Amino acid sequence: MPLHAIAYCSRAVIGLTLNQVDDLAKDAAAHNLIAGVTGVLLTDGNRFLQYLEGPEEGVRLAYARIINAHSHTDMVELGRSSGGVRRFPYWPMRWIPVEPEDLRIAIVSDWRGLAHRKEVDIDQVPTGIERVADLVNPHIGLDPPGDGDHSSRLL
Repeated sequence: MPLHAIAYCSRAVIGLTLNQVDDLAKDAAAHNLIAGVTGVLLTDGNRFLQYLEGPEEGVRLAYARIINAHSHTDMVELGRSSGGVRRFPYWPMRWIPVEPEDLRIAIVSDWRGLAHRKEVDIDQVPTGIERVADLVNPHIGLDPPGDGDHSSRLL
């Protein structure tokens, strides 16, 4: 069964708290676990960049839920692909806070076919998925951000 992947960005609705983002990610994780989908949601407090991967039907169902969510607006699909290997098998869904400039750079990076290079030349500009991996790697094995004291901060 080939792996399918989708990446998109969107804008958080005004007033969405980090506790609400945590609840959304936990709800998505419960659904994704059943569907065989894994992924990550990056946020700078105002924007989201989410990457999903898994079986075609599972990704389709997860993406349909995302499209219909009331927690974000101005959704733009950055890229999609089929085939390859899982890049983020660690969580059915996890949100990670990132700096606004890091998120902006990842969003405007090359997402064509969710390009994944076997060899990276030092002079090549990283692709979108490579930038996401760089932002995610420091969080692998750490407790989720929702376990902290973010309840009073607004996105």
